[in-house]
Amino acid sequence: MSNLFFRQFFEGTSSTYTYLLACPDSKEAILIDPVVETAERDAQYVQELGLNLKYAINTHCHADHITGTAALKGFFPSMVTAISKASGARAEHHFEEGDKLEFGSRHISCLATPGHTDGCFSLLLDDQSMVFTGDTLLIRGCGRTDFQAGNAAGLYDNVHAKLFTLPDSCSVFPAHDYKGRTQSSIGEEKQFNLRLTKTKEEFLAIMDGLNLSYPKQIDRALPLNMRCGYDE
Repeated sequence: MSNLFFRQFFEGTSSTYTYLLACPDSKEAILIDPVVETAERDAQYVQELGLNLKYAINTHCHADHITGTAALKGFFPSMVTAISKASGARAEHHFEEGDKLEFGSRHISCLATPGHTDGCFSLLLDDQSMVFTGDTLLIRGCGRTDFQAGNAAGLYDNVHAKLFTLPDSCSVFPAHDYKGRTQSSIGEEKQFNLRLTKTKEEFLAIMDGLNLSYPKQIDRALPLNMRCGYDE
């Protein structure tokens, strides 16, 4: 990663990771999954390093926190907000399967990995050394599939077809972790993931039996996130 500037940030209330990637030569940068409560922190970091924030990207329309894209737009008016077209959420740029988002000499490729929601995407770095999996693939787990048009079978199929076919050495950076873990790898998750190493039938039974509580922030967060974080 010598030709990539990379930082991982954390928001404690929702246990959300935000990722800053930049091209050291051009200073163009992207932020993945920013949170409104920590948008000022992220903006300060970008400003201190003299970076040009090109995109603020959501891997999907989150239900457990409010995106920081609208707040960041106040700091960086030329920044472009981005989310998948399939999410149905507002943004200045909507990406689809196979699209590339460039920042300087680097880019990320957009992989449609719905299942947690119908608009989930994973973002793969150009050299396949890193993948940002949102809530699709978590460390030793995966996102829930019981709301926002979730589909457990779809999640399983997409992980196995699009993520588990990446190099074993590819580092996995999820949108959340609740046990203090910061990253994994495709090889690790293929071997140790507690859900996605099961057969598809076993996985569906696990997901069907989770009986998870209603997301605490969904009634506030989801409508705002459908509007790119703008309170209108």
